Amino acid sequence: MPKPPIDLIRHALEEDGAQADVTTLCTVPAEQQAQASIIARQSGVIAGLAIAAATFRELDSQVSVELLVEDGTTVQAGQVVARLSGPARSLLSAERVALNFLGHLSGIATLTAQCLRALEGPRAHILDTRKTTPGLRSLEKEAVLLGGGHNHRFNLSDGVLIKDNHSKAAGGITQAITLARRLAPHLLKIEVECETLAEVQEALEAGADVLLLDNMPLETMRSAVELVRRIAPGVLIEASGNIGTNTTRLAAVAATGVDFISLGAITHSAPNFDISLEFT
Repeated sequence: MPKPPIDLIRHALEEDGAQADVTTLCTVPAEQQAQASIIARQSGVIAGLAIAAATFRELDSQVSVELLVEDGTTVQAGQVVARLSGPARSLLSAERVALNFLGHLSGIATLTAQCLRALEGPRAHILDTRKTTPGLRSLEKEAVLLGGGHNHRFNLSDGVLIKDNHSKAAGGITQAITLARRLAPHLLKIEVECETLAEVQEALEAGADVLLLDNMPLETMRSAVELVRRIAPGVLIEASGNIGTNTTRLAAVAATGVDFISLGAITHSAPNFDISLEFT
């Protein structure tokens, strides 16, 4: 994972009231020491161990954390992924924030890996999108990588992606591509969203580098891929829009021959990974 974002961790601990955990302060003596294990309760891909460890240490530097696996490791239900020791109060008060990070990010990595397994054979790669939790984008996109996926743009400055409203505002797909060629940095590829075969044809004729086939029925998508391969075989093709994480649907989209499938769902709708902390 990237270097743990300390400001984010501090904000999360403050939000959770970790410094004023009234239950723990009332029931656990200040001098009590404890040992604990973090245990996966399901199989999947672990992501976020570094930020979970940093959360405990940020609340109390006396907490010791031993990571037993690396981020990106596939684990089984019941497997211990980390061991902790230190003041019992600190382990209890940082627990929820640490497990929130770990469960959320492991959920993204696990769902990404599940989607990839549906694509065994076809050439398509899984991409994430900018549909991320505000403030967590770098962590969530790293979790996608740990699950075997690839990152799309990190932010709006990373590439030219002409969507339907850009084309409308510019006066059409051709006009939008022409303006982008004239004004955008020359090293950036120009990707254009297309919803119909006519738009695919226009984007190719105007010199698009990448096509985003948005919300296309499978048969139309297949025809679009055939058109691109015939006219401009060097142009990359991305499928997006209401594809979801259903493995049958993903396999069908990949079978059309697209190069990439972008899925907002792997970040905005990933189920939380079931993981717990148990005192030993």
